[in-house]
Amino acid sequence: MKSLINGRLIIPDIDGNFTIHTGCINFDEKIISIGEPLDGAELIDAENNFVAPGFINIHVHGAAGVDTMDDDIDALKKFAEFMPSCGVTSFLPTTMTMPLEKIYLALERIRAGKNFSHGARILGAHVEGPFINKQFKGAQAEENILLADFELIKNFVDVVKIITVAPEVSGFDFIDRCRAENIIMSIGHSAATYEIAMAAIERGANHITHLFNAQTGLHHRKPGVVGAAFDSGAIIELIADNVHVCPAAQRIVKKIKPRREIILITDSFRACGIGDGVSELGGQKVFVNGNLATLADGTIAGSITKMNEVLRNFCTNTGIDIAAGVELVTKNPAIELNLFDKLGSLEVGKAADITIFDDDFNIKKTFVRGA
Repeated sequence: MKSLINGRLIIPDIDGNFTIHTGCINFDEKIISIGEPLDGAELIDAENNFVAPGFINIHVHGAAGVDTMDDDIDALKKFAEFMPSCGVTSFLPTTMTMPLEKIYLALERIRAGKNFSHGARILGAHVEGPFINKQFKGAQAEENILLADFELIKNFVDVVKIITVAPEVSGFDFIDRCRAENIIMSIGHSAATYEIAMAAIERGANHITHLFNAQTGLHHRKPGVVGAAFDSGAIIELIADNVHVCPAAQRIVKKIKPRREIILITDSFRACGIGDGVSELGGQKVFVNGNLATLADGTIAGSITKMNEVLRNFCTNTGIDIAAGVELVTKNPAIELNLFDKLGSLEVGKAADITIFDDDFNIKKTFVRGA
């Protein structure tokens, strides 16, 4: 048993809103109590740093030189073991638009990875493509894009948590079939009009993959996917790396969308944590320079930013207070994944997934299942 002392605890108030309190958290694999240290417990000094629930990344392709699509279970283990250095205790390894056989192998590895005993816990998969629109393929390989068909993913409904689709291509029957299996349907890599996007949202595709990127933008006569996201209760993903989405656009999102409808993601790939040079994403060569990663034609190709960094950027850019900002990487994804009874907040009985970070959002220590 451990007692975490001298921390600024980010915990829910009576209304469920995250606020900062002083106190102690007692835990083993789960949180035992919040208050005073228990007799005989191992004392861990948080040194007046913030103590938050472990971060949850629902859209991340890779880091530390490895990728979800690597045909190697050890690569997935390395991926999971790197995540806590970013404050992440749970994540959805995210697939790419590649040949179906490679996607299936990745999903089988993710299924096996849900039983890993070390590193961040794998909650399932986010399938980004191949059911997307070629017009907005972004860094996805066009030759592997397919028409949506539930039969193609029916054997993996136990592992797939989110599927990114272009509703104008996939059709609404596919959305219906997936929603019946409790798979979150997300609009992305899409040329949908505002009208089609709104109809898809009402049908159950109530999630938007990396808002602004690889989708129809906001125009005063053609509001597009972005307009539908703003004009509905859809949950939006935001890559707050200051490359994919500039600070001004982040501020606009914060003003328009209730914070319960915003989830920060990294969309990072294998170059995250590596540095400048030539890397790879979905079989395509990627050139990394500073915080920018591009294909040879200049297309932005994923992020190299860590989860603690996107949280820092969003808080800095929008002025949202730190406790409220933490909800966007903990509470909100846990609620959407229907796991808030187990993860996403520091409350008695929940998993002891805990992240400690300083005033500059540097990760000082991370606990997964209390370890």
